[in-house]
Amino acid sequence: MAERFNRRKRSWRIKISALACCVIVIGLLSGCGEKVDGDQPAAKTAAVETSGQAGSSQASTEEPGTNREETPAEKERTVTDELGHEVKIPADVRNVFAPNMEDSLLKLGVKPVAQWANGKMGHTYLQQELDGVPLIDFSGGLPSPEALMSYEPDLIVLHTETYAADGTYEKYAKIAPTYVFKNASGNVEKSLTTLGDLLGKAPEAETALKDYQQKASEAKAKLSSVVGDKNVAIIRFAPRGVSLMGGNYLCGFVIHQDLGLGKSKLVENENAANISLEILPQLDADYIFVINAYDQGTERLKEMTESPIWKGMPAVKNGQVYEANNEYWLGSGLIAYEKIVDDVVRSITGL
Repeated sequence: MAERFNRRKRSWRIKISALACCVIVIGLLSGCGEKVDGDQPAAKTAAVETSGQAGSSQASTEEPGTNREETPAEKERTVTDELGHEVKIPADVRNVFAPNMEDSLLKLGVKPVAQWANGKMGHTYLQQELDGVPLIDFSGGLPSPEALMSYEPDLIVLHTETYAADGTYEKYAKIAPTYVFKNASGNVEKSLTTLGDLLGKAPEAETALKDYQQKASEAKAKLSSVVGDKNVAIIRFAPRGVSLMGGNYLCGFVIHQDLGLGKSKLVENENAANISLEILPQLDADYIFVINAYDQGTERLKEMTESPIWKGMPAVKNGQVYEANNEYWLGSGLIAYEKIVDDVVRSITGL
């Protein structure tokens, strides 16, 4: 009897223990379920925040041209060119066509998809840096839209308004956004700044300008002590005639504005003046630089420099006539300008 009672007692204990375990397990599972459900919104929020942070970081460090989805504002911006056209500039300009602005492009660390050429000759002083860049012959006019399309430009920059004339702008603008300068060569420093902004290279443009201005300032100080108030002339010999260059563009801008050297009264208010043997005696210059334009003015150069009138000029008698390098003295950009500054200092001061 007692033994049977003990067995029943143990059986109840086992059942009660089992029941208690079930209750505990159910409670634990119920608690875990509540915890998981409660954590899910927080986990989703964290995932969104992490995604947002990653997106923000990616926007500041990711290389242009990746597949990251961008908002319309990031894709392009609208600027107004010097002729009043509204131009939508892509955020990531990779293929730029800017004929006659290759010098400035290279200063910004950019290679164009194609380069300007006269026949088969491009800007010779830039050919090492432009190695592999196709030449486009401009001797017969601007390239046709069909020819230009083959280079797949995503930005076209025309350095002068004459390039945009006769419907060219409208045709080119259908190929890619097209920005037009009135005359980029008239102020290379200003046009470089604009180009840097268009291409997202503003820091590079600023650095290049500071370096050039420092170089010009140092050269100006050296030249001032030698030249004083004497005048410097630049005579350009070309197949169509001989001209005295003024101080508003190309090498004339460098010499008369950046270096502050005096110019002849013949071009006091002019971009250029025609020169002949009859006018030559009126040339008031103690230093003369002569340019044989693209080596095509040889005949006229020989004719003038072998004349008695030329040989009787003070600059000639004093040995202060210098032949300039036509490769970059007619160049339009800071690479050319730096070379011109070096030539002028070396020629006049002997340093």
